[in-house]
Amino acid sequence: MKLKPLIFITLSILAQITLHGQSGKDDYVNDNYIRYQDWVYKRNIKTVQLHEISWELSAPLLEWGTEQQLELSFDDLDAGSKQYTYTLVHCDAAWNPTDLMQAEYLGGYFEDNISNYNYSFNTLQKYTHYKVVFPNNSMKITKKGNYIVKVYQDSDKENLVLTKRFMVFQNLITIVGNVHQGAAADDYFNKQEVDFSILFGGYNLTNPFADLKVVIAQNNRWDNALYGLKPMFVKDKELTYDYDDNSNTFEGGNEFRNFDMKSIRFLSQFLKAAYKDSNNVNHVDLLTDELKTYKRYTQVQDINGGYLVKIQERDNSEIEADYCMVNFFFPYDNPMHNGNFYVMGKLSDWRMNKENRMIYNYKRMGYECNIYLKQGYYNYEYVFLEDGKTAADETLIEGKHWETENEYTIYVYHRAQGTYYDQLIGLKRMNSMRK
Repeated sequence: MKLKPLIFITLSILAQITLHGQSGKDDYVNDNYIRYQDWVYKRNIKTVQLHEISWELSAPLLEWGTEQQLELSFDDLDAGSKQYTYTLVHCDAAWNPTDLMQAEYLGGYFEDNISNYNYSFNTLQKYTHYKVVFPNNSMKITKKGNYIVKVYQDSDKENLVLTKRFMVFQNLITIVGNVHQGAAADDYFNKQEVDFSILFGGYNLTNPFADLKVVIAQNNRWDNALYGLKPMFVKDKELTYDYDDNSNTFEGGNEFRNFDMKSIRFLSQFLKAAYKDSNNVNHVDLLTDELKTYKRYTQVQDINGGYLVKIQERDNSEIEADYCMVNFFFPYDNPMHNGNFYVMGKLSDWRMNKENRMIYNYKRMGYECNIYLKQGYYNYEYVFLEDGKTAADETLIEGKHWETENEYTIYVYHRAQGTYYDQLIGLKRMNSMRK
């Protein structure tokens, strides 16, 4: 009588393993095919970060006419030293490469080697930490808009290592707006609405409906960003984006979960266990996460899905922080068959891929995932990606609340007459709780 359930469980586990293997294969197929998004093309590259140099949690933004610089950093788990080169690629508002020649948007050299690197010190996982700061004296940016920084190995542009998005903006127009509770009846208790106006004063804007492209992103996340927004009203030098439908609404979601593994000698609030396995690999098991689907909203301070690499017992987090295999788990009665769950946040570059995809564990009766992460403080959430869709749904596990604190960024692009690229002429950051 016990044989049939055992066979069913075994076959189900094998099916999950097979599917997981296929997903991993898909993630690394055609590695030389460039994606114009945040992407890592090699398994040995971890903890890729790009931010304004003054603050590790800042978005990858450069304001035109300032001395701001971005810092790109990553770890190579192969250790040793390698020749890595970077270049910049100009993109349009939808993150497609433009027809501009590099000489039209770069001054100085078009590519440069990443010569700043250091070896890890006193860590179980050996790695080499690389970083570069740009723009610099060797490479300057001469056009506003969207860019990717592309890193490749051994001077071979087809031997891709990583790509990372960033933006260069100049506020030539003024954006005023606010984030509030969804106005529609179905949205009132669970969504946030982003209303705004564009004041273009003396800026020459002849055809705003055709020449402007407006994008709204939530928490620097791109899978659910809103594109193609058109003004509802045009009055004098003002464009109003205030819709009666849900064109400018986002799920409020919930505050992000967090865990702190700056130290693995002592267990912080959400850590269940920290240990080394027989292969001398660090492991961290998180406490079982609860389902928040129907729980009341509770205000919690978070960093909106980001993470901060830090170590408590030593001085130099860049090369002294170790790596740990982190186990995530939440209970779920039965596996879903129309999509997959993922651990989501900056730790996954806000993407759904094989490394952060969760597998159903029939023994534990829930979904789990193991992710290799550098020591630090992390935010994350659980999302569900339905088959055939590109935007993940965080409400299935996290719940949905209009009160949740979220960051929003409005990007305004203009393709001026006689030009063939999109300038980023306006950027506005807003918070759902801070008016």
